[in-house]
Amino acid sequence: QVQLVESGGGLVQAGGSLRLSCAASGGTFSSYVMGWFRQAPGKEREFVANINWSGGATYYADSVKGRFTISRDSAKKTVYLQMNSLKPEDTAVYYCAAKAANYILKWRADQYDYWGQGTQVTVSS
Repeated sequence: QVQLVESGGGLVQAGGSLRLSCAASGGTFSSYVMGWFRQAPGKEREFVANINWSGGATYYADSVKGRFTISRDSAKKTVYLQMNSLKPEDTAVYYCAAKAANYILKWRADQYDYWGQGTQVTVSS
């Protein structure tokens, strides 16, 4: 069983930056593809980015490409989402997720095995 705890959310002005963290415990961290998703009020949960076990392969949603960067620190069992040039439309609850897999695809939300509780990101205009 893997537990995921997100942190780093908050309120920021448009154009600002935030870094989200997701600390994992339990399981073997290197066995999991790690992903970030977000869900805005009244909308479905959407894919943001994911990263393979080594950090050498990543996928991004088109809406965040060039602004967000996903990374992982295996020693700390932590995955990060650096968010720059934030826009009001980035406002959402951001979730960390883990999928047991030894290869990476742009997996759907329902294909992930474990989820964190989410952290709120609010971008004001």
